[in-house]
Amino acid sequence: MAVGVGQESIRPVTAEIPPPPMSRQRAGTRERLSVRWAVVPLVVLDGVCIALSMVAAYWLRFHLLAYYGAFSEPFYNQLVAVALPMWLVIFALYRLYSAEDLFGGLQEYANVVNGCTAGLVGLILYSFLDRRFELDISRGWLAMVWFFSVTSVVWTRFGYRRLVYRLRERGWFLRRVLIVGANEEGRMVAAQLRESRTAGLEVVGFVDGDRPPGSELEGVPIVGRVEQLEGLVQRIGVEELIVIPTALKRETLLDLYRDWGTDDRVRIRLSSGLYELFTTGVQVREVGFIPLVSLNRTRITGMDKLMKATLDYVGALVGLVLLAPMLAVIAVLVWLDSGRPVIYRRRVVGLYGREFDAYKFRTMIVDADAYLEAHPDMKEEWEQTGKIRDDPRVTRVGRWLRKYSLDELPQLFNVLKGEMSLVGPRMITPTELDHFGRWRHNLLTVKPGLTGLWQISGRADLSYGERVRLDMHYIRNYTIWLDLKLLLSTFWAVAQGRGAY
Repeated sequence: MAVGVGQESIRPVTAEIPPPPMSRQRAGTRERLSVRWAVVPLVVLDGVCIALSMVAAYWLRFHLLAYYGAFSEPFYNQLVAVALPMWLVIFALYRLYSAEDLFGGLQEYANVVNGCTAGLVGLILYSFLDRRFELDISRGWLAMVWFFSVTSVVWTRFGYRRLVYRLRERGWFLRRVLIVGANEEGRMVAAQLRESRTAGLEVVGFVDGDRPPGSELEGVPIVGRVEQLEGLVQRIGVEELIVIPTALKRETLLDLYRDWGTDDRVRIRLSSGLYELFTTGVQVREVGFIPLVSLNRTRITGMDKLMKATLDYVGALVGLVLLAPMLAVIAVLVWLDSGRPVIYRRRVVGLYGREFDAYKFRTMIVDADAYLEAHPDMKEEWEQTGKIRDDPRVTRVGRWLRKYSLDELPQLFNVLKGEMSLVGPRMITPTELDHFGRWRHNLLTVKPGLTGLWQISGRADLSYGERVRLDMHYIRNYTIWLDLKLLLSTFWAVAQGRGAY
């Protein structure tokens, strides 16, 4: 059967497909049910939060703060009875009970705010149309209901999401995925999904026409060919197909979407085709009725950007205030040990590739660059690895500062200036950017960090390859909670003093 010529259907099975182990079949059934049933507790939790919010607002407004106005208890009891089912329906319209849209990203919380606002509008409209009661609805009660409902629903869903993440790491709430195409991009997509267990996708295999079924690529089996998808979906219990367009002929890709694009058994997703560049996320907009894809200029946008900026500025300001006496003492020690200047300005690359001076306490002799030029062996080691073990240029105080990363504390001023972040990829010089190769574009979409994954994973002991891997992991998996975790972990890593020289 010739596949990819635009004439044959992809569905027919032309070769026998070995069934997966029975344990995997049973697990697949359990996991598919879990994905659906995981939404059920949310309906109950939302209902409890909304009801308690209205009761709390009633008690606060008409008992604790009952300083004016009359009220009718039957009227508000009726409002609660009407509002509860109405708000749940509105939540459903905002896709707050869609398993495919939950448990990942901030959009769920934004939809909660929008849903509560729409529910409040519906409640006001109902009270206006129902004229059986002469009293108007209390504006104070409405404001409290909105605040309590948003707060309680968001935090309850946040806690429930953490529970779902824990269960996903143990094999629950997962959707089985086949990756169609096992080229380099397909392997990178598989590696990212296997690393991100909280995403809820379990990669069960590759579908590829160039490699024999039964072989493996980086621990993921080749389970069949494209024309065998019908049997694979049924036998393995696949719920999603991730298509790698760079691994398929155009005709094969069109046939694939023709046969599976409307099949309600599976959800089909299309990889970008430019995995290395699409770290920043994309937007699809129609221009002249043509859907065009554009890359975001920065990796962190919207609410993520606001929360990260808040953490940066508040953290840097508080840090400078608390550490001011220590900074003064260190400055005096550097001056007494090796004279001026106390602060060293290192030219590094930041967001969008803009260069800036990163501040550090000087830890080397004043003529460190000239010393390096006079010693070719040391210069070669520096150019290859970006570090020199037992560097003779480091001063006595400088060696102690480096061991505990105290030399980097002045970079808190870079954070306040908006040039750096508290957490991010390691700052690098323009010449070091070449070591990132095809990943260099991704590095320029975020601000360098005062600390990061590199700080808790070996510090200067890391090779350039390991640094690139850690930086790319941070950029692809950024969340505000990852930043908080890394900040807390940094204190322990620095206190141990390993990997710094």
